[in-house]
Amino acid sequence: MLEKKMEGNYTDKVIEEFEALTKDAEMVQRETLKKILEENGSAEYLLNSGLNGRTDPESFKSCVPLVTHKDLEAYIYRIADGDPSPILTGKPIPDMSLSSGTTQGRRKLVPFNDELMENTLQIYRTSFAFRNREFPLEKGKSLHFVYSSKPWKTKGGLGAGTATTNLFRNSKYKNGMKAIQFQCCSPDEVIFGPDFHQSLYCHLLCGLLFREEIQFVFSTFAHSIVLAFRTFEQVWEELCNDIRDGELSSRVTAPSVRMAMSKLLKPNPELADLIYKKCSGLSNWYGLIPELFPNAKYIYGIMTGSMEPYLKKLRHYAGELPLMSADYGSSEGWVAANVNPKLPPELATFAVLPNIGYFEFIPLNNNTECLYMEPKPVGLTEVKIGEDYEIIVTTFAGLYRYRLGDVVRVMGFHNTTPELKFVCRRNLILSINIDKNTEKDLQLSVEEAGKLLAEEKLEIVDFSSLVDVSTDPGHYVIFLEISGEPSEEVLRECCNCLDRSFVDAGYVGSRKVKAIGPLELRVVWRGTFQKILEHYLGLGTVVSQFKTPRCVGPMNSKVQQILCNNVAKTYFSTAF
Repeated sequence: MLEKKMEGNYTDKVIEEFEALTKDAEMVQRETLKKILEENGSAEYLLNSGLNGRTDPESFKSCVPLVTHKDLEAYIYRIADGDPSPILTGKPIPDMSLSSGTTQGRRKLVPFNDELMENTLQIYRTSFAFRNREFPLEKGKSLHFVYSSKPWKTKGGLGAGTATTNLFRNSKYKNGMKAIQFQCCSPDEVIFGPDFHQSLYCHLLCGLLFREEIQFVFSTFAHSIVLAFRTFEQVWEELCNDIRDGELSSRVTAPSVRMAMSKLLKPNPELADLIYKKCSGLSNWYGLIPELFPNAKYIYGIMTGSMEPYLKKLRHYAGELPLMSADYGSSEGWVAANVNPKLPPELATFAVLPNIGYFEFIPLNNNTECLYMEPKPVGLTEVKIGEDYEIIVTTFAGLYRYRLGDVVRVMGFHNTTPELKFVCRRNLILSINIDKNTEKDLQLSVEEAGKLLAEEKLEIVDFSSLVDVSTDPGHYVIFLEISGEPSEEVLRECCNCLDRSFVDAGYVGSRKVKAIGPLELRVVWRGTFQKILEHYLGLGTVVSQFKTPRCVGPMNSKVQQILCNNVAKTYFSTAF
């Protein structure tokens, strides 16, 4: 009882702090910018900007330009190569985060420091408090499908790894999370294991061993959770054998992982029989997660944007268990926390924390998109409900007026800070002529085609696209991996459906006058998207950071090659 009261007090205290912080977000923003510029005033980048020590927003915006990662690469690589002078920040940068590379086809180095670690903990504390108020957890463990990449050193000796790896290996993270995160049921040796497939198998096994104690299931992205339980469908009998005999499968070869798992595994035929019976009694694996983990309260991870296509399958595994979308951020830093955990992922909003960075927003609407002059950015508290914006961040780690490339929609305000909905990546656009179709437009088109397949009791496993301008006129190519064998008639109708479902006026008009050619559907063999995952794992990406590339550009030649080399059937639209 005392423990529950202490947890309640902790939750209340964090929520009170957040409420106070968001009462006057404009003032907090001015103070935050002042702090960032004062702490980093000696940095070469700011000295060259002409600020001359000024820290007000007006001077900052007039002196410091909007930038992308490409504009900062030379500075970042000087830091990574060991230049000791203050380049982007006043204090030395200790580590670099590596982006996944799945969006642009190449991985980016991004500065990571103690301030970003503190921001991470603040975001996690905030969202946990609101989550725990609505869905109180009991004492137990969590099933985390998390994986760490192998750390390496840059030329200058800085630590480099994925953003999640930098978190997991940081002592502040472990200490800071004790108050809010239940003990992960898997030992560190599994998280830091050298082989993803072996780690995933052991995560599943640990979850089963502690099945009664599991309070929630988590991974960074929804894709990782779906992948885990798709894997479970293949290996569940082997897992039962391990539990029954108390001996780990020979598929796990890493000595450190085998040693750690041997301390947990003891012969338990009763548990093995129980799991076997439960799995055998399921209908097409519906409700698998609550069946395996009867005390789990929810499933948690990033479920917006490019993760939305996996929600249907995740809900199938989850049964009646709530899905909750995790917070909004990127490898460059955090932006906002989910303080409305009861909203389904499709409606999830994220409240900006005004003290973790300085935020600006470029208005995006049909009237301004086509003008030669880009609209001026507006401040955090100047955004309007219902409008779309491209988000710009200034961080404590040396990124100033940095274009994240994300499009967000303002859904409302929490006190004076906006609540954002992630819409799409701005630069992921299918475009040939005057057409502009975003990742979201592609997703909606694929969802419509998926309805035709659902009538045949089939599902889309994954999808991607590219623009083919080798033909005249150019045309869209959509790649689908499907769970079974649809008829020729259904696939032809799917192809037409995909074409018709792009409703952008520029696309429809261009198709009608044959300025854009018929859409091409390429059905790929089962396992093709697994090959794409394996490709990125080979480059050092961890599976919990992986996002399927939805629009494969020319920079992503290897992914294009994988897709094009695994085409089983091809269809051209006759919709126009």
